[in-house]
Amino acid sequence: MAPVIVPGAVESNAPAPEVVPGQREPVAPDRAMLHRTELTRTYPCAACGAQLVFDPVGQDLLCPSCGNRAAVSAPDVPVEARELGPAIAALREMQAGQAGPQVTGEWEVKCQNCGGTTGFTGSLTATKCPYCATPIQRDDVHNAPARLPVDGVVPFLVGEKQARELVEKWVSGRWFAPSNFKKFKRVGAFSSLYTAYFTYDADTASWYQGERGDDYQVRVGTDEDGDPIYETRTRWYPVAGEVGNEFADLPVLANDNLNRNRIRALEPWPVERARAYSPEFVAGHLCRTYDKDAEESFPEAQQRIEAAIESSVRADIGGDHQRIHQLNTSWNWLAYKHLLLPIWLLTVVYMNQPYQVYINGLTGEVSGDRPWSKVKIIAAILAVLAIIATVIGIYAATRGHHTPAHPTGPGHTTVAPPHPTTHR
Repeated sequence: MAPVIVPGAVESNAPAPEVVPGQREPVAPDRAMLHRTELTRTYPCAACGAQLVFDPVGQDLLCPSCGNRAAVSAPDVPVEARELGPAIAALREMQAGQAGPQVTGEWEVKCQNCGGTTGFTGSLTATKCPYCATPIQRDDVHNAPARLPVDGVVPFLVGEKQARELVEKWVSGRWFAPSNFKKFKRVGAFSSLYTAYFTYDADTASWYQGERGDDYQVRVGTDEDGDPIYETRTRWYPVAGEVGNEFADLPVLANDNLNRNRIRALEPWPVERARAYSPEFVAGHLCRTYDKDAEESFPEAQQRIEAAIESSVRADIGGDHQRIHQLNTSWNWLAYKHLLLPIWLLTVVYMNQPYQVYINGLTGEVSGDRPWSKVKIIAAILAVLAIIATVIGIYAATRGHHTPAHPTGPGHTTVAPPHPTTHR
């Protein structure tokens, strides 16, 4: 059956967008409907006209209404890295002459299914209509020449059922969380979200000068028992050398307003599973474009790379101690990939304070925040104190009942047994 065409929509076999320097080649047309009036796309089911969503379990497009499935039309090809310097230079030149799409503040579109107003806040690029739940994607962001294109995506592997089980197990294990917080099923918002990442590849060569310290023992005296006393001293030698390091797929979150430390705890990401990006994978899920581009996100990766280089230098110096006086690094190769990585996100507002729990949509790793119950903590402290007091009481009672068989004291005379008498 042919796809259902809605007013104001055109089929996705429209002329391919112009390819600019640094951008990926366009993939084969998908089944999306491009709504030129609102620069959005939807995925109508060919069987019933409802909206298709990407199903993590089946790894295909699923119609929640009639159960119809459709294969993802995007080719399964690996993602190639781009050299950072030339890509950023081309981007800056493009930005100088052309403004990118709005990715800050509020951007509203008219839902082409029901006519209601759908809001895109900040860097959100895919959401659902609040009135009819139609999955809607902003088509102007990822194809904008004044922004770095998405190179690849690692599609969700953890489905909603499994994700809810994981988060319920995590929340249930927070013993000192308030009881009301554990009612997250009724008061929490649970959503699937593709976050923007840049992963970095690097090939470095580092030259260093420093010192190597080797410990040795020196006898400095004896103690009161006559045993020898030794003192550890260090003998230093000048050293110099060169080390090479290669880094692959070092991930950096490119979105703001998320708990970076909590999301960092979800690593490692199996980015080797990344495949060429297609908006089909985002259908039915939230998605955000980057807030910081590959150049702006790189300092975080650079810190981790430099820390690893220093560790390799210390290992190369060897010995018990190392001093690095000079370290110069040449970047022989520096490249990036712009990837979308999947996260399940639980948000619970407790006492007017939002708490978020993150689930790696590929591995099921969970990391999050939760409030602490003062009542439970105080009760636990009191319980521990009560146990300690009980143990002390039992110990004291035991000591009190353990009295000598022949007590001595006022009114009692202890007579020593007579010495043995030797009879001759």
